[in-house]
Amino acid sequence: MSPPRFTHDAPAAAGPVTGAPAEGGARRPVVSGGRTRRGPGRRGGTRFVPGVAPARRRPGRRSPPPAARRRAVRRGHGDRGASSVEFAGMLPLLLLVGLAALQLGIAGYAVQQAGTGARAAARTASQNDPGAGCADSGRAAMSGWTADRATFACAAGDDAVTVTTTVTIPSLIPGIDSLGAADRTVTLPAE
Repeated sequence: MSPPRFTHDAPAAAGPVTGAPAEGGARRPVVSGGRTRRGPGRRGGTRFVPGVAPARRRPGRRSPPPAARRRAVRRGHGDRGASSVEFAGMLPLLLLVGLAALQLGIAGYAVQQAGTGARAAARTASQNDPGAGCADSGRAAMSGWTADRATFACAAGDDAVTVTTTVTIPSLIPGIDSLGAADRTVTLPAE
């Protein structure tokens, strides 16, 4: 940090905060922490205001008179409520995107549950007779709504058992019951 350009060299009678001149002394800028502020007066003396950052103004620039500021505010008055209208216009699109994301999540969950049910059914079928309890053990491994929508096809070969599980994917759109089916096939060696 560079050292301040001004130092407090006002006479001792001057207050350290205001930088007011003492008897016959010139008004000097008071710098504390490297910041100065313009104070009152025709020529604008300087004074330090603790905790306030200095104003950033271009030299020669003045703020517009109050009437000009009011006119500027009135000109922008027509934009009031525009963001609400834009949000209302975008809301159906946002809801549609949210609904599509939710539907995609439900479809992914149905695929995952079909794989879980197929593995459980194939494990049971490889240890026991393929027809006995294959579908029941697959449904027991799945969650409630996917188990109700699942069908199992258990087939035994000479040395392997194959189970195919099909789960219908429910739809969030009213009036449409299903958006297709998720199939998973698992093959395990017979014991």
